[in-house]
Amino acid sequence: GSFISLQVGEAASQTKLLPPRSLVDPTGELDDFFDTAAVIAALDLVIAVDTAVAHLAGAMAKPVWLLVPFVAEWRWLLNREDSPWYPTMRIFRQPQPGDWDGTIDRVAAHLATWSVPA
Repeated sequence: GSFISLQVGEAASQTKLLPPRSLVDPTGELDDFFDTAAVIAALDLVIAVDTAVAHLAGAMAKPVWLLVPFVAEWRWLLNREDSPWYPTMRIFRQPQPGDWDGTIDRVAAHLATWSVPA
């Protein structure tokens, strides 16, 4: 599979740390949320932190995996892996404060066995 980056702004520079050609970055072609929605519509799965992209994917009913900190914002409730706002969303919480490695490991394990919903 291919990985597509929808990260914009200063944080997008972090993608430069990845091996060349491991990530497709169409963000230079995106002018607004309509453009972003068009890209999301073509994706099988969106994996994101709590950003506008995660909300847009959820509102579009695309499968979206949301990574949130141990103490997440109120809208993600407590002790849940789902969202009442976005039925296609799965929430991956840090197992303990600051533990993004553990969160990413869980996402990677799920991704290894994930298949596109029918």
